[in-house]
Amino acid sequence: MTPPGTLMLEAVEIHRDYAMAGDAVHALRGLSLAVHEGDYVAIVGPSGCGKSTLLSLLGALDRPTRGAVRHRGRDVARLDDRAATDFRLRSVGFVFQRFHLLPMLTAAENVALPMAEAGVPPRERRARAAELLAYVGLGARTAHRPTQLSGGEQQRVAIARALANRPALVLADEPTGELDARTGTEIIQLFDRLNRDGTTLVVVTHDEELARAARRVVHMKDGAIVRDERLRD
Repeated sequence: MTPPGTLMLEAVEIHRDYAMAGDAVHALRGLSLAVHEGDYVAIVGPSGCGKSTLLSLLGALDRPTRGAVRHRGRDVARLDDRAATDFRLRSVGFVFQRFHLLPMLTAAENVALPMAEAGVPPRERRARAAELLAYVGLGARTAHRPTQLSGGEQQRVAIARALANRPALVLADEPTGELDARTGTEIIQLFDRLNRDGTTLVVVTHDEELARAARRVVHMKDGAIVRDERLRD
């Protein structure tokens, strides 16, 4: 394994506060994190510690109350809504616990959606969708709709969709949370392959097997990082 490359993603002293029932909830408390090209980071910690909040900020799905989130030097926390949408579409792939596939579309059509939004021509979209479904082991399932697929197969479609616009960064929130142990292991193996093929991964998880598969584990508690350990280069 080669060591991580240049700095890709950086959270600098980020805070995220929410108002709930008149009280302030401090979800993140001055947290800083650096992710380098080619890294594979698992973020772990108890429920409510701020893991998913952090992931949302890293992917410009939300904005910090204070602090900066820089992607290759660009502060995405300061982007307007249109620029943030374009950033998410072209620079980041998202994988969620619940697959969020559109039930009326085939696997290939679900994978092609981000490409359509990015203005990719139809022929190129079809070819890329077929390529990605083959990559995740679903080359024979391109015409199947989500209800015709198992949970693991649906997550593979979701991963293929996340890769559609060739993002260098994939953010995943509990990607094995809805899967049985055997199927979860298959998704973990796929994530390892993605990372070996050059994709930078940041994964929020309670799955110990998934965390052990990462190169680096970041432990969170009460909105802060309490330990950052590298497992392998």
